[in-house]
Order: sequence, then structure tokens, then C-alpha cells
Amino acid sequence: MTLTLQLPRPNGELENYRLSGRTAIAGSAGAGRFNRLAYSAAHVVADPYADIDPSRQCAVDWDATIAYRKRLWKLGLGVAEAMDTAQRGMGLDWPTSLQLIDRTLQAARDVPGADVVSGCGTDHLSPDDARGFDDVIAAYEMQMEAIEKLGGRLIIMASRALARVAQTPDDYLRVYDRILSQSREPVVLHWLGEAFDPALAGYWGTADLDVAMDHALAVIAAHPEKVTGIKISLLDKDKEIAMRRRLPAGVRMFTGDDFNYAELIAGDGQGNQPNHGHSDALLGIFDAIAPAASAALAALGTGDEARFKAILEPTVAVSRHIFQAPTRFYKTGIVFLAWLNGHQTHFSMVGGQQSMRSLPHLAQLLRLADNAGLLEDPDLAAQRMRALLATHGIGNA
Repeated sequence: MTLTLQLPRPNGELENYRLSGRTAIAGSAGAGRFNRLAYSAAHVVADPYADIDPSRQCAVDWDATIAYRKRLWKLGLGVAEAMDTAQRGMGLDWPTSLQLIDRTLQAARDVPGADVVSGCGTDHLSPDDARGFDDVIAAYEMQMEAIEKLGGRLIIMASRALARVAQTPDDYLRVYDRILSQSREPVVLHWLGEAFDPALAGYWGTADLDVAMDHALAVIAAHPEKVTGIKISLLDKDKEIAMRRRLPAGVRMFTGDDFNYAELIAGDGQGNQPNHGHSDALLGIFDAIAPAASAALAALGTGDEARFKAILEPTVAVSRHIFQAPTRFYKTGIVFLAWLNGHQTHFSMVGGQQSMRSLPHLAQLLRLADNAGLLEDPDLAAQRMRALLATHGIGNA
């Protein structure tokens, strides 16, 4: 099959582009070779045949969704379940999220070394229905109890309801103090920036990120034994580095910076604690670049930082494109690559969000993925891209 496609440019013109046909990067087997903790926030595969109202309901292809998680485990990556990459709060409701967590935890029991952490939030509580802190606390407690009952470990997700009702930094401290004091095991905190979710603007009680960092660190300092780490998704590497150097001993920084992850994971070796000279990883982009992430982390585990950078740095351009503004629609690019690479049979998403990126955006993503060695089967990718182009009126020989 020809690897040449007519692809649209941003100005609407068509160009002939030939896929390189290069051999895709092969991942490593097993996390035991890594010297970083590495989680992929995994997407869900929608059921395209479900007769539902996508504005109010969601339907998941459970077999394909769990198969994708097994692939991530095989590559040595942990799974951060039911996070924003899984369209949590953007089409994936709480009952389906809990079912997803349950199914993933069950599947993990059959995979040696499989690691899962699960998102615990307040998304079943509409921010408009939150009357005060007690409502937010009760919402967190309900999800915490449900996930822990399944044997799950928690990521405490940022709360839209809390962002709405909180008036001061002390309000955040009050809520997190209550939640952390009750957690069965140490948790990962999650600070999701406004770029990912505009409803979380001013989280921790201020729009000043430096001051917000002080407040988040105060929460951790009050319960260091209950916090294994914090994931921050601010797309600001300097803020992340500054914060990780201030974390208490034993508390890890999990990068959520999909623009600068390569250098943040490699680290600078500076800091008063052994694990504060680098960031560990909890990234949505690791879903799309899983084999490359696995191979790079294995190289870093042997001390071969040059190979780590050679593998991972070319993927950064792919990630920056996927996560470009409006960042919250990055899931479309994640699912697009999963489809091109044959990990699902269709390009459809929960809530119909496959339509949230333009055809020129997806065409450029194909080019970048090709250049970074992320197309696992170029013939299949060309076939599927050709079909998508045809639905937009672009004929390809």
C-alpha cells in the first residue's frame, strides 16, 4: 500500500506527504528496569455502537479499554486510572469511572507487577449544587470509601466544587486536612492547572502560582506521612522544579508537564533529598508514546541518559502539539494515535469529542508522530488516515 497521502495544511491547502515507513520504537519489558516511577494516565475506548444520548450518557468498550491497560503494564508503565485522560469530568461520569477502576483493579491482579492508582474526586457533585465545604468533603469521602473498598490506592484530584466554594487558602487546608486524615494509605495529590480545566482557576486560593505553591506545600507539610507525592500539571517547568526542591523527605514530584517532561524526568541532580533532583512521571502523553517512554526509561535506568534523551526528546514536539491550547481537548489526539496504531477499531470518543480537533491538527499530528517513530504500523496508519480524509472530502489514490 502506498504511504503517500494528501494532507491538509493549516491554510487549507493540500500537500503530498509520504510516511517515512521507519521502524517504530520498541518498548522495554517490565518496570523493574526503571529508576523512576512512571504512570500513564490512560484513555478509555468508547463503544461506537451504543445507542445512547452522548450529551448525557457514556458507553465504554470494556474489552478494548482493559486490553490497552494490559499493554501499558507489559511495557512496564503503571496506570493512573479514571483521570482526565479518561475524559473524567468531560464525558466519563462517576458511576462509569468507578466501574472502570473496578475492572482495572481486577485485571491488574492477573498481571505480575501491575501498578494502579485511581482518581478520587468530587465530580458527581455539580459545582452549582455545592453549598459549602461539608458538601465537598462528603463528596470526596464517598468516592474515597468506594475506591478503597475495591482495594484501590488514591490520587486526590482537584475539585471544581471546592474551587467554587472556597474563599481563602484556609478553606483548602480545611478540606484536605479532613480527607488526608482519613486515607487508608498514602495518596498522590493532583494540582491541575487552568489550562487543563478552566473551572480550576485560582486553585489553592490564589491566582499567583508561587503563593498557591506555598499553600499546597502547607497541606503536604501537615500530613507528610499521608502523601506519597504530588502531580502538578501547570506546564511550567520552573515552577515544578522549584516545588520539588521544597517537598518533604520521601514525598515525590510526579511531573504532569506534557511540554517539558523529558528534561524534568532526567532531572538536574540538585536538591536536599535523593528524589528531589528529578521528577517521576504521571502523564497523559505516556498513553500515546508508551513504547518510546518505556524504552527511554529503561535506558535511563542503566545510566544511559544520552539514549534516554535521543528516544524521548523527539516525542516532545508530538506532545506539545497534542496539548496545544485549548489544552483540555488533548484527549482527541491521544485517541487518534491509539486508533492509527491499531489499539482500537474506530476513531470515536465518549461524548463525541473526536470532533474537538480540526483535520489539519490531526494531519500535523500524523506528520509529527511519523517523524518521532511513533507509528507502529505505517501501512495501517496510512490506511486509516486515508479513510478519515475521505470522510472530509479528500480523495487519496
